[in-house]
Amino acid sequence: MIRRYLPFLRWWPRVNRDSLRHDLLAGLTGAIVVLPQGVAFATIAGMPPQYGLYAGMIPAIVAALFGSSWHLVSGPTTAASVVLFSTLSPYALPGSAEYVTLALTLTLMVGVFQLALGILRLGTLVDFISHTVVVGFITGAAILIFASQIPGFLGLSSTNRWAFHDIPMQLIAHIDEVNPYSLAVGVLALATGILTLRRFPKLPYMLAAMLAGSIAAFLLDLVLGNETTALRTIGALPAGLPPLTLPAVSFETISRLAPAAAAITLLVLTESITIGRALALKSGQHLDSNQEFIGQGLSNLAASCCSGYVATGSFNRSGVNYEAGARTPLSAVFAGLLLMAIVVFIAPATAYLPNAAMAGVLFLVAWQLIDLKRIIKIFRTSRTEAAILALTITTALFVGLEYAILLGVVFGLLLFVMDTARPRIFSRVPNPNTPNRDFVTDATLPECPQVKFLRLDGDLYFGSTHHVERMLEIYRQRQTNQSHLLLICSGINEIDISGAELLGDEARKRNADGGGLYLYRIKPAVEEFLTRGGYMTEIGEDHQFSKKSEAISRIFEQLDRSICARCEHRIFLECASVPGPSTPQGNEITATTTE
Repeated sequence: MIRRYLPFLRWWPRVNRDSLRHDLLAGLTGAIVVLPQGVAFATIAGMPPQYGLYAGMIPAIVAALFGSSWHLVSGPTTAASVVLFSTLSPYALPGSAEYVTLALTLTLMVGVFQLALGILRLGTLVDFISHTVVVGFITGAAILIFASQIPGFLGLSSTNRWAFHDIPMQLIAHIDEVNPYSLAVGVLALATGILTLRRFPKLPYMLAAMLAGSIAAFLLDLVLGNETTALRTIGALPAGLPPLTLPAVSFETISRLAPAAAAITLLVLTESITIGRALALKSGQHLDSNQEFIGQGLSNLAASCCSGYVATGSFNRSGVNYEAGARTPLSAVFAGLLLMAIVVFIAPATAYLPNAAMAGVLFLVAWQLIDLKRIIKIFRTSRTEAAILALTITTALFVGLEYAILLGVVFGLLLFVMDTARPRIFSRVPNPNTPNRDFVTDATLPECPQVKFLRLDGDLYFGSTHHVERMLEIYRQRQTNQSHLLLICSGINEIDISGAELLGDEARKRNADGGGLYLYRIKPAVEEFLTRGGYMTEIGEDHQFSKKSEAISRIFEQLDRSICARCEHRIFLECASVPGPSTPQGNEITATTTE
């Protein structure tokens, strides 16, 4: 019980001198990596730059201590930042005190939602978010990041948010306001980032791009003067620990932010669990999704009170943490503590970081988020998945990111339900070309005029019974003499009252026509359900079989011999005992096999 509420006690025995050394080194690496990322992601979120660093301090420590993963590192991320901006910018000016207060409130709500899901043990909830929805969401977020940074990259003085569909008109309207010095600094930062990624992939490309842009801006201002260049910078960050904050909680604010909080909760949990599972497979760890929900929830509760904003598991920092040799979650704790110490020294240097350089870095971040290979593969492979992807991206661009993931999840679940509501039903016939006449699906092979063989692949529940009933009626009208039906049930894993009622009704209809319903290879759980409800009595206790030979032998006893005598085919072994108009060579068999 103690370990359940204090999960760090589970891995604490693994801590030793060797693990501390590895964790400290990994923590230092993580603290250096989060420096440029924190500033960049805060810019995306519309928050003051220091809030991105604050989100990588206390929240990362809390998530490490109360989560489940040994290597997952929490903090600000691209997706969470762009959703925050998309959600709050219509209500307040990005960077303003009101905007920051709304961000803290939204972070508090996300933390409460995550904590509640963890306590209620709903860790499997993220399994209902398809990978296609996540790809579409991230693609839409990347495009919006690119669009949001165009004014800063061009040095435009306009502070109004550009809607995605309005970008071409805005560019035309402000083309004469482009600052060539800002554009040059942005291009240099972007080129430096690309060069670092391609030639020196082990170096932090964000940091390299920011340094190049800052040096270029400093030199331009030194030679020409800021009055000429008009280069704007982020400004110096406050050097110190994150101050305590108090979110504004009111019914109006909560009701206004609730949809976005729900969408962000699903998004960040999906990110965290996906990263945690991937790293757990590499390290041989078992990931407790519910505990991870609790850890992420407490992390965001801490963020809302310690000047952070929505924090979640980071792909980049978690991967770096694992590759750096982290042994326990202490590496993330060290990263948070070291970041606090480093900020004191580097905070004044951000006064030289130009907005254009930051925009160039974020262009590169956005481009890396778009997985073109996977998008192409989705469009080539599945029309349904392609529709979900297109819907999610379109919603993200023209409606809002907070609705994109919700709509994508709902649409994906709807298609899943529609798919399960239409189980496959296909005709089966004995194949005379095989020694044991195995059941096959071949419309060219002869069928018994009195017996129909159907295989049903899918669950029989209230959502699928209408489709199954309609298909059975079609087969009955198509071949009216086939009053006996052998239903191959090996593909039925689940059944409910509606499905059981359907089988009972079908049995009564078949009996009224002088035939019967027979069940072959029925699963034990399905059989138990039918027996417990009395439905096997309606179908017939002796009408269910585990062997095909037994089923055919039992059904053959009920057939009309006069029809058998007129049949030109010898479908079953037993048919050889009935005189007929002809007995084709090679049709007699000595045994029958299972399906």
